[in-house]
Amino acid sequence: MNRQRITIFGSTGQLGTDLVEVLRQDYKFDVVALSHADAGCTDAEAVRRVLNSAQPRIVINCAAYVRVDDCEDHADDAFRVNAIGALNIAKACTEIDALCVYISTDYVFDGAKATPYIESDSTFPLNVYGASKLAGELLIRQTAARWLIVRTASLFGRTGARGKGGNFIETILAKAKTGEPLSIVNDVRMSPTYARDAASGLAALVEAGANGIVHLTNDGACSWYEFAKQALELAGLRACLEPVSSSEYPTRARRPKNSALRSERSLAKLRSWQDGLKAYLIERGHIAGSPAPAAGAS
Repeated sequence: MNRQRITIFGSTGQLGTDLVEVLRQDYKFDVVALSHADAGCTDAEAVRRVLNSAQPRIVINCAAYVRVDDCEDHADDAFRVNAIGALNIAKACTEIDALCVYISTDYVFDGAKATPYIESDSTFPLNVYGASKLAGELLIRQTAARWLIVRTASLFGRTGARGKGGNFIETILAKAKTGEPLSIVNDVRMSPTYARDAASGLAALVEAGANGIVHLTNDGACSWYEFAKQALELAGLRACLEPVSSSEYPTRARRPKNSALRSERSLAKLRSWQDGLKAYLIERGHIAGSPAPAAGAS
């Protein structure tokens, strides 16, 4: 059987790391993993050269400038990576007739909606990061002959968000173990997503030939306070956990009050965020057990 070659940009990031592992376990795919050092997406000629050499049928762009607050002060860097970098990859994909897959974000929405956002909802980002990712989406839709935009949200995984210096769960557990009191925002809702589940779902979408825009998150939504509370309960840790308003913790970048995602396309179905969190805690050795495998595309 001829294997499909897939090139992944940003292969050492939080999602990219798990995606490489998931795809390499599938005999149908031949994976070419590219870190920023191998080929930065902002170098158009390097992107073109590496893709012309590899000749993949599918290119997945996991590369991103993800430090949301820093984006406010470094908008040029954010747009250079998240928009122009995406354009560079889209152009090169069109030259070799490869499917261009772009990983986007819940932050393309403004959070004014009371229920989870679906693919057909209007976008209106509140911060530079969201605007740069939306610009990337639009440039891909205008440029790539074949494209798939996958919006995911609030990723947590064993690699951590390299650009953010770790992940929320590990920070919460570490502070709880030292007895440090925790004040967690309880008025911002999102769809926490286990990176391994997102990687499995993305692999299934690609294999199924999905295109267009797809929302891909663990099922359900919660506040950061509820997320932290569930993590502590599953890990068997007691802590002084206090819900607070986001107004008590102002940030340089505005965040949507509700950025929960749901898919109206029924192309992928991931397990609940609670089950994804449990699987993560087992993987990291925080609790004992054997997690059930993640669901893929339907």
